[in-house]
Amino acid sequence: MTAPGRRSSTFTRLLRHGFTDPSAAERLLQSPELTAVRDDPVLLEALGATADPDLALHGLVRLLEAQPTDTARRELLDTVIAAKPLRDRLLGVLGASAALADHLARHSADWQALVTYEPRDLHPGVEEFERGLAAATDPVSLRIAYRRCLLSIAARDVCGTTDVAESAAELADLATATLRAALALARAAAPEDAALCRLAVIAMGKCGGHELNYVSDVDVIFVGEATDGADETKAIRAATRLASHMMRICSETTVEGSIWPVDANLRPEGRNGPLVRTLSSHLAYYQRWAKTWEFQALLKARPVAGDIGLGEEYVAALEPLVWKAAERENFVADVQKMRRRVVENIPVAELDRQLKLGPGGLRDVEFAVQLLQLVHGRADASLRSGTTLHALQALAAGGYVGRADAAQLDAAYRFLRSMEHRIQLYRLRRTHLVPEDEADLRRIGRSLGLRSDPVAELNREWKRHAGVVRRLHEKLFYRPLLDAVAQLAPGEARLSTEAARERLVALGYADPAAALRHLEALASGVTRKAAIQRTLLPVLLGWFADSADPDAGLLNFRKVSDALGKTPWYLRLLRDEGAAAENLARVLSAGRLAPDLLMRAPEAVALLGEGDGGGLAPRSHAHLEQEILAAVGRADGAVQAVTAARGVRRRELFRTAAADIVGSYGTETRPAEADQGALVDRVGGAVSDLTAATLAGTLRAVVREGWGEELPTRFAIIGMGRFGGHELGYGSDADVLFVHEPREGVDDHEAAQAANRVVAEMRRLLQLPSADPPLLIDADLRPEGKSGPLVRTLNSYEAYYRRWSLVWEAQALLRAEPVAGDEDLGRRFVELIDPLRYPAAGLGEDAAREIRRLKARMETERLPRGADPKLHTKLGPGGLSDVEWTVQLLQMRHGATEPGLRTTRTREALAAARAAGLVTAEDAAILDEAWVLATRVRNAVMLVRGRAGDTFPSDARELAAVGRYLGYGPGHVGDMLDDYRRTARRARNVVDELFYSA
Repeated sequence: MTAPGRRSSTFTRLLRHGFTDPSAAERLLQSPELTAVRDDPVLLEALGATADPDLALHGLVRLLEAQPTDTARRELLDTVIAAKPLRDRLLGVLGASAALADHLARHSADWQALVTYEPRDLHPGVEEFERGLAAATDPVSLRIAYRRCLLSIAARDVCGTTDVAESAAELADLATATLRAALALARAAAPEDAALCRLAVIAMGKCGGHELNYVSDVDVIFVGEATDGADETKAIRAATRLASHMMRICSETTVEGSIWPVDANLRPEGRNGPLVRTLSSHLAYYQRWAKTWEFQALLKARPVAGDIGLGEEYVAALEPLVWKAAERENFVADVQKMRRRVVENIPVAELDRQLKLGPGGLRDVEFAVQLLQLVHGRADASLRSGTTLHALQALAAGGYVGRADAAQLDAAYRFLRSMEHRIQLYRLRRTHLVPEDEADLRRIGRSLGLRSDPVAELNREWKRHAGVVRRLHEKLFYRPLLDAVAQLAPGEARLSTEAARERLVALGYADPAAALRHLEALASGVTRKAAIQRTLLPVLLGWFADSADPDAGLLNFRKVSDALGKTPWYLRLLRDEGAAAENLARVLSAGRLAPDLLMRAPEAVALLGEGDGGGLAPRSHAHLEQEILAAVGRADGAVQAVTAARGVRRRELFRTAAADIVGSYGTETRPAEADQGALVDRVGGAVSDLTAATLAGTLRAVVREGWGEELPTRFAIIGMGRFGGHELGYGSDADVLFVHEPREGVDDHEAAQAANRVVAEMRRLLQLPSADPPLLIDADLRPEGKSGPLVRTLNSYEAYYRRWSLVWEAQALLRAEPVAGDEDLGRRFVELIDPLRYPAAGLGEDAAREIRRLKARMETERLPRGADPKLHTKLGPGGLSDVEWTVQLLQMRHGATEPGLRTTRTREALAAARAAGLVTAEDAAILDEAWVLATRVRNAVMLVRGRAGDTFPSDARELAAVGRYLGYGPGHVGDMLDDYRRTARRARNVVDELFYSA
């Protein structure tokens, strides 16, 4: 008896052999069934070698208890102790699969299936499995026989007799034999139907590819024909009944469970199409209606049951269409859609545990291989394998994939598939999720040979292999392109020029010949620069291909690299800063504006890599003004000073545009900004602050050159329109008013002359031809418009507004805000205009009617001829003008009594109107959404085209680029336009109620 407080030697030995619950294991070893062997070291060693010793011991005891006689029990025990092959197989299965342990407990003689150890048992094929299922006469006995065969596959798998690819092939062969047995049962149940038709079962998916999981839907397509003399319609009905019955035999749950679901949804028209079609009907569908993904699915088509001759006719008829898929009109757009990982439907909590669909998962490998097969398989028949690993080997052998990349991807795929197999084997349930429970992870890790610290090692290896897949997924497409143009390793298989061209076309490059020239210029040679470019380009090319204009992205990258290639920090930045390279790729391929700004001063590329995107954060107004004023102070003369100010403006416009693009597209580590309003506010605020700081610096330069430190008159610049509202876009002019006030003792005429000279010189200097974009100053909102004086004194403004001001001028002043110059004068100007824009008595009905009349006239007169009003972001229904005039009407009516409305910013005023109960929350949200969307479209058009526009581009590629900026994937331009129309229509309904009917 063990002394109290001390562990028994058995307890200690069990711990040492990997048992996690030694107390329970000790009790099981004391059970009568194990009396004869409980002290046998061979048994304990064998149990300790399993994935889960506790599970294996429990399963063994259950199996012994299930034996019908003492003789049978003794035979099992004697064989387990004496025969190492059986011991390893049986205990290996019991320690890895609770479901197969349940099967053995129910069918206690099936352990005998593991006794034989002949060479032919090591790698059985379809014929051997057919013999194993031959005795099945109904669905229940078929399930029992299926699990008996599955037991032998699992035993070879967990013992390492077969590798993961061989196990997957055996599972596919067993599925083939099972489909044949099920079809035979269906035919036997309806001989009259069997006599009417020929029915072929085509395996698809993993079964067709000879790489099935333990538990998976078995994808099939059915082809039917009439037998000689039979009516075709009746024959297809008979074939449909047979196919349906076969599916039920496999899929339905019985007392022995189900085998697996048979899924026929890959057939033409999916679940809406007929279950069985004739060969000619299949052919007609694929010739006329099939989508790219359907040809991709056909890569794995393989006849497995029924009329094999008919199945082979089906494959032979469709094979030419599969290898012409890359020539289809929509192939590039389809590929772009497929290449973007479809993770939206995966619950967030599961994304990081997804072996199949998550980033770096099995689907990434399979898709990459299948895409390369579609692109290059037409000219190279060696690539036409339905099995992922075989196809990968063929791609490497032909130079379509780098050998080192293929070897790493092969190892990663095998590891991930092994994990998937072990996860499914435990309960024989269809899942691709890595479990969270530590005991499950420990069992999986040990089953894969990770014994020191199974959980930590498993997680480490899993993440490592997923990282390899994620890293190589894009390089797989692009690295061979570089090998083809660089030609650094003589004797290595590499892409031909034609194959490289085909691949570039398939990935969205419109001018593959130019793209190859750029690649050759970037990657050829033995310099350090060329070596780093060869490392970077495979990833960059993938990001370019993810845009609407890959050609422009690559061309722009070459231009930047030509300008900065000899600068040591440039390539180091892209190589070592994780975000910098991706940010640059997004910026260079998103349109014309940002690359144009960058090309004028390529060193701004450094902004893309400053500390996790920190280099793209907008600078404050104070920071910008301080920098520009300092640059102006150092300059010799006004021209040099304003050139410096414009240089800062160009750099900051690039920073703002780059941040906007990266925020809108997202990156691999950071999703796209979900709050569209925040993106709009950041752009509007940053460009407005930058414009204000540029004007302040230009004013300082002009005054210093003409008058020294002090102008004879106080001078202030008032921002108007979008400038005053902090809502400037990339292409906006600066709407302003100029106000001055003569200093004491200065003649009015002299002061006016000085003020006008300042304005004229500022406008001239800001528009001088240079590498920097001009800043246009628009003063047309001044009193009397273009006919009035450019600059007025404060008293002149006061007199004009008191006597002559029209209602539209008061409305325009709602956006007035001092932006540069004399702060006190600017403050007094605001005090002067406040009673005009926020009248104490509110807005009279006559004034409101005049505003509505002006709005209606503007809609009819100012809309460009030929423009689609419903897609015009400024003047169209539900556009910017609609929302802004509605908000401004509320400001003029209620601004005197509601302080929150006294703001120059549209969204702030709308939020204040909602808070004051002047607009319902629903109406405010509708107006805000429409205003934000219209502003985003205008920003997108400027980014894409490099020039301002108020409507969507007509060019297809430019329109697609606008769509990408707005978050619409390839092929969804129509959805974008529909969404805009719907959003604008809802806003117009609110405007009709609040503006025209109020």
